[in-house]
Amino acid sequence: MFSNAGKAIDSAVRASALLAFVAALLILLTHWAVRRRSLQPFGWWPRFVRKWSDPFVRPIERSVASRGGNPQDAPLWLLGVVLVLGLLAISAVRWVTGAVAVFDSMRHAGLRAWLHLTVVAASSLLLFAIIVRVIGSWLGAGRYNRWIRPAYLLTDWIIEPLRRRLPSFGPIDLSPFVAYILILVLRGLLLGVL
Repeated sequence: MFSNAGKAIDSAVRASALLAFVAALLILLTHWAVRRRSLQPFGWWPRFVRKWSDPFVRPIERSVASRGGNPQDAPLWLLGVVLVLGLLAISAVRWVTGAVAVFDSMRHAGLRAWLHLTVVAASSLLLFAIIVRVIGSWLGAGRYNRWIRPAYLLTDWIIEPLRRRLPSFGPIDLSPFVAYILILVLRGLLLGVL
């Protein structure tokens, strides 16, 4: 029964994400056509699009302008934000429904299966935290960013000792990559023992 509900929720989230993406794409294309003078700025279509899109585009324009960017790029940023949020929503729903299905199937499992699941879940969480940490550092969100701080807290125990022991490669830090590989190897060894 839950499988059908999970599929329905997944379908609804995917449809909503696709609809939001298409709407953001229409906003982008309309703004682009107005800038290229293919559409008159006060024609019925641009006015219609502006009427329902301004609550979304205006805050992005202000944010882009405050950071020194061109406010005309706001529709492109909106499209990117909608795309990323849609993918995150789809991934989150699939993760939750998958986790519920796994726990439902594990109801009558033995200790060995629970240990196997624990090793896989813990190592997957660490691998994900390493990826978040690396992407956050690329985007300038470091250790003290409130959204990235949990990734540092989860992974400092393995990355920091590696960073001190690895030779310097200039601006390239290979310690997250080595930590990622070590966690994969450790997971394989533990699952082999279980």
